[in-house]
Amino acid sequence: MKENLDIFKIRTNNIPPKKGRILIAEPFLYGDYFSRSVVILVAYSKKGTVGFILNKKIDFSIQKVFPEFPDFEANVYLGGPVAPDSLFFIHKYGHLLPGSIHVLGNIFWGGDFDVLKTLISEDKIKPADIHFYLGYSGWDAGQLEDELKENSWLVTDIDEDLIMKDANQFSWNEFVRKAGNRYSIWENFPENPNFN
Repeated sequence: MKENLDIFKIRTNNIPPKKGRILIAEPFLYGDYFSRSVVILVAYSKKGTVGFILNKKIDFSIQKVFPEFPDFEANVYLGGPVAPDSLFFIHKYGHLLPGSIHVLGNIFWGGDFDVLKTLISEDKIKPADIHFYLGYSGWDAGQLEDELKENSWLVTDIDEDLIMKDANQFSWNEFVRKAGNRYSIWENFPENPNFN
């Protein structure tokens, strides 16, 4: 009997990629960065796409790279394979940080780094309302669309509270669950089918 792998095919849900939406990696997508990853898109245009992986938390001290950074216990994640030696951040302080880019609801990307350090020193920033990323996920023009045609990613909307949640390697299942019953079988599929 021929095995039916159609259950893993991403059926078009008429949700195109755009700023503020997320990408959920399909179960077969491999690689250190993108296996079981969830990516928030912070910029999307015909020229390309930028996002950050929400669920690859690492044990990292910002002060190791920026010694002048105030003492602050915030979550740091692997944002993606592009510019892994650079620090980026998303937050809920667009009204306080000049240069912030609105992403979704009360979620913003970037802003003036010196102002951020000052606000942290003045205890005006809560660790739960900001996430830092080493590197970012980037796609050139048309590249993400090609990956979507290959069923590599599921595009979906998500509640902004889930975006700022303390995510980890197991959070992929939670995001899949929120995407709907159509993808529930993904949760039970082993990360490495050879070990099944």
